[in-house]
Amino acid sequence: MGEQGRRWPGHSVLQVPVPALERFVRARTRHHDPAYLSPDPAHVHAHVTVLGPFLPEVGDGVGDDVRARVGAVAAAVAPFDFRLARLATFPNGIIHLVPEPDTGFRELTARLVEAFPQCAPYDGAFGSLEALQPHLTLDLRVSEPGEVVTEESTRALLDTLLDEPLPLECRADRVDLAWYEQDRCGTLASWRLGAPLD
Repeated sequence: MGEQGRRWPGHSVLQVPVPALERFVRARTRHHDPAYLSPDPAHVHAHVTVLGPFLPEVGDGVGDDVRARVGAVAAAVAPFDFRLARLATFPNGIIHLVPEPDTGFRELTARLVEAFPQCAPYDGAFGSLEALQPHLTLDLRVSEPGEVVTEESTRALLDTLLDEPLPLECRADRVDLAWYEQDRCGTLASWRLGAPLD
């Protein structure tokens, strides 16, 4: 969630898309900074990050080596089910849903870090892989005149914008490589989980 009007450098993320939350996440992205809304119909804004930031150079094109290494990781992990029911807030104010169980996301992250050791999850901000908390970002806690955003208000808005109420039963079946930059967001590549390599 960025400050409107400020230019941020682009970055890439390997993520598991969660289409069931797309309507909500698009609405909140539009509210906070519409420059991050993608016109790309393949791009799913609602996601659980499995490695980010990823390689900065992929913004100019995804090479065969990167495709092969991510593809090998995706092929080694079978699709998995998870449930989204519990809201939580990080100390920095990010309101999120916690996927349960989170073992599939943790396995993907560990395998991706092994394949790309130069890419520390969240630039190493959380220390060890065990300290990472897989999550789906929903909003940013705000307490200002004219706008208050809390876990409670977020849950109420989820009830309004979701086709089905929480809890949601979801399936992770692919990893997307997404690029995030103002007025240039989109999906660069995608790999099916558990699919044999070509």
